[in-house]
Amino acid sequence: MTRFLTLAALAVATPALAAPGFQDTTAIDRGVAGFTGQAIGAIGGARTEVDSRLRLKTCPMVTMAWRSEAHDAVVVSCTGPDWRIFVPVRAAPAIATPVATGAITAPAAKPVVVIKRGDPILVEAGGSGFAIQRDGVAMGDAPAGGRFLVKIDGAKGPIQAVAVEAGRATLPGWSE
Repeated sequence: MTRFLTLAALAVATPALAAPGFQDTTAIDRGVAGFTGQAIGAIGGARTEVDSRLRLKTCPMVTMAWRSEAHDAVVVSCTGPDWRIFVPVRAAPAIATPVATGAITAPAAKPVVVIKRGDPILVEAGGSGFAIQRDGVAMGDAPAGGRFLVKIDGAKGPIQAVAVEAGRATLPGWSE
């Protein structure tokens, strides 16, 4: 596997058709195809060709790695000169799978907004032996558990809070 990656990296580093001083983007395409094992446009391969208008300085040895465990992009990078590009990979289409009852699973619903911009808010925090409360006005919408900004009278700027329920919030890091 290491030998294969080295060969793919060497193919990219060879500036066959590149303009003088610039990395050959078709060589990057060939290297990504070798790295993923799939052609451009194929499932598991690069979505499209690398933009030929890119003017990346010629690199003697590029490296390739997956951006994440999801294998959704290949990171092509060079350490001297220093540059890095992300090449998106075409994912397999999502297929709705039947559950045990034979029904199709529905997409996740949008979270319900419990605090809306302009709502009066009571921000609370506390622990054993103390509790604080401040009144404020929500500067944005938030679902339960979502963060938003609250304008507190007399404060220099807004504070960040976590929505608990309609009209109530807590400070980040404090549980109710």
